[in-house]
Amino acid sequence: MSKIKDSREATFIGRRTDGSTLRRPLSPHLQVYDMVQITSGLSIANRITGCAWTVGLIFMVWWLVAAAAGPQAFANVQWFLSSFLGILILLGMTAAAWFHTLGGIRHLVWDAGFAYDLPSTHRSGQAVMIGTGVMTVLTWLVAIIAWA
Repeated sequence: MSKIKDSREATFIGRRTDGSTLRRPLSPHLQVYDMVQITSGLSIANRITGCAWTVGLIFMVWWLVAAAAGPQAFANVQWFLSSFLGILILLGMTAAAWFHTLGGIRHLVWDAGFAYDLPSTHRSGQAVMIGTGVMTVLTWLVAIIAWA
């Protein structure tokens, strides 16, 4: 007679490389990931920027509704978005947009079956981080030049 009451529990039992048994967690969580590794850090950052995009949509909807509501409502939103806090939010949203976009392109390459080896993974991760910085700065330079 088996001691396992639920057949799903059999999938939680594993063995270490030395042969000793261990019980796997139900699902990996933050304590499982090494944040120093570029792969774990970028994966978590990609999820965070996806959530940031959701929050950013609130500001975009606010701006669009104010544009439709009339000049006074639009002026209020423009005042907030041109304040120091508003600029910080827009700068963060720009960085989140580029990071999430470049991370998505990286995932599309993986979905096509390319660049799965560790050196390619590290290079593409570094490219995403550098590309995010460069594209954020370029976006703001173009915006400032067009605004002036």
